[in-house]
Amino acid sequence: MKTAKNILRPSSHPLNTAVLVLDACNTLSFAAGVDPMRAANRIAGRRLFDWRYVTATGAPATLTSGLSVPGAALSRLASCDFLMVIAGFDLKRQSTPSLRAGLRRIAATGATLAGIDGGPWVLADAGLLDHHRATTHWEDLDDFARAFPDVTTLKDRFHIDGPRMTSGGAAPAIDMMLHLIKRRCGATLAAQVAGVFIYDSPSDPSRAQIRSGPHPDHSRLTARASAIMEQTLDAPVPIPELARRAGTSPRALQMQFRQRLGTTPKAHYLALRLTEARRLVTDTDLSVLDIALATGFSSAAAFARAFQAAHGESARALRQVRRPAA
Repeated sequence: MKTAKNILRPSSHPLNTAVLVLDACNTLSFAAGVDPMRAANRIAGRRLFDWRYVTATGAPATLTSGLSVPGAALSRLASCDFLMVIAGFDLKRQSTPSLRAGLRRIAATGATLAGIDGGPWVLADAGLLDHHRATTHWEDLDDFARAFPDVTTLKDRFHIDGPRMTSGGAAPAIDMMLHLIKRRCGATLAAQVAGVFIYDSPSDPSRAQIRSGPHPDHSRLTARASAIMEQTLDAPVPIPELARRAGTSPRALQMQFRQRLGTTPKAHYLALRLTEARRLVTDTDLSVLDIALATGFSSAAAFARAFQAAHGESARALRQVRRPAA
């Protein structure tokens, strides 16, 4: 196995990139990986990135939007310096022995491998993230950690560990690509690329992923408190401690939630937990008890009462309705 080339060092040479697109990946994740390279080339007026598309078998990949991306088969890719794996849904079916072998072959040439959205799962399934730190989309973090115990799973927006780069989704993928552009081509160009997309997301890669978009009525204080809630759904923090972590008093926190969101911190916290519980019921095979524990309920009975009140039906009934469609 060749030693991986450090693609994050300053360089004026075009980065030889391959973009592996799998079926059912999100269009925004695909664009987040490719468009920053295109914009960098346009702004610089020269080729800083060369890329080609590859697919699992050579058949075009169909994105979730219905768009089709043609590409050569991964088996025909001899080498590259940087391979992006962009994936979304139906990962277990698509992670075939042939695909895993192809990824390991490219990794052995010294290429840096990046996974976007579901891409980290595909890389981990090929054994290419063993003994590395990595992240993936927040919906898959728990399953990812259980499936790949030899990977140190992080909640970061994106993470770079040597020749492995992983991103939690579309917006963090833009962060990751801007970081790559900054390191290779300079901070000025990276800022210009961000400006093209009117993109101003904080660039701290270790910032935990959020589970929901910003509420339009949030204040800075309620947004900060809500972010803490999202990070502690499995072990809810008492409201006084939550206020302390958010840098305010319990009374001030109560007032802000009532004025801005028309609810209390306790009710907002419970709604976040039950929204996550509904997702786990419909999207995973976790037992109801495991879902209850994962969303901060000390007993299945307490969870059942809260779930029924919030969603109008039991977790088991909802799962039975959704399972045939899935």
